[in-house]
Amino acid sequence: MVFGPALGRLSSGAARRVVAAQKREWGGKMNVNFLALDLPSALGPFTGLLPILLIMVIFYVLLILPAQKRQKKTAAMLAALKNGDKVVTNGGVFGTIVGIEEHDGTVQLRIADQVKVKVLRSAIAGLQPEEKES
Repeated sequence: MVFGPALGRLSSGAARRVVAAQKREWGGKMNVNFLALDLPSALGPFTGLLPILLIMVIFYVLLILPAQKRQKKTAAMLAALKNGDKVVTNGGVFGTIVGIEEHDGTVQLRIADQVKVKVLRSAIAGLQPEEKES
C-alpha cells in the first residue's frame, strides 16, 4: 500500500496504477480522505496564518512606515518655522512669515505689500523652493 506523501512522489502514471489497485482491493470504493489524514502540517496549526502575517508585514513596510516618516518630517518643519521664512500654504498661497502666535497656533503671512493673512500653522504645506539665479 502506498499512502499520503509517498503517493505524491510517484509519476502520474504510477500513481494512477496504485490508486486503481487500491480501488480493486477495497471493492471499488475509494476513500480519498486517507490523503488528508496522512499529510501532517510541516509548520503546525498556524500554517494558514502565515500568508496573512506576510501581507500585514508588507503593508506595514510599504505604507505605514513611509507615512510616519513624512509626518515626522512635516512636524519638524512646522516646529522650526521662524519670522522671515518663505512658505507655501495648502491652498497654494505663497507668503513670508511676519508673525508667529504660539498660543493659538497661527502665523501671519505677508502675501503682498501691506497685505497680511492669518493662517493656522498646520495649513502650511512647506517652505518655498529656493530660487536659482541664472
